[in-house]
This record gives sequence, structure tokens and C-alpha cells, in this order.
Amino acid sequence: MSPQPKYTDWQQLLELVKQAADNDQHEMLLTMLMTSDEREALVARVNIFCELLEGEMSQRQVSQMLGVGIATITRGSNELKSRSEQDKQILSKLILK
Repeated sequence: MSPQPKYTDWQQLLELVKQAADNDQHEMLLTMLMTSDEREALVARVNIFCELLEGEMSQRQVSQMLGVGIATITRGSNELKSRSEQDKQILSKLILK
């Protein structure tokens, strides 16, 4: 029998992050799990959703403002389109301040 990885799916990873957050260790965990480039990409992703939810700029303008490719904006837009209005409202409350 070959060894199996301890974490095999997204839900397990989410539980790990929740556990770390409950113990005020989330910053350490996420910093160690992600490279600097990955952290920057995640910040960009959150900003993409902010701008798309606000709806004040075109995708091209968002792309230029954030310094990411238009395809990256389109992927974010497609993800939003695939979600329910309730999910979009929850996301808006979380990230739009």
C-alpha cells in the first residue's frame, strides 16, 4: 500500500485555514503556503472582483489599473457570472468596504 497525502481536497485545506484563523495563525500559514507572486496574484484577484462588482470600469480599464491581462479579468468575470445573486451579495459584503 503506497502512502497517501494528508490533504487531498479543497475542503480539507479550507478547514486548515479556518483552524489557523481560529488560533490567530492564518497570516503565518498563508505566508508560508504561498510565494510572494502567489500572494500578489491573490490580492489582484480580490481587486478584480471588487472592480467587477462595483461595475464602474470596463474590463480593459480594470486590466490596465491592476497590471493584469484581460484574460485574467475575463476569468474573474466568468466566475462571477456562474454564481447566484446571493453569492454575489455575500462577496460584495465581504470585500467592498
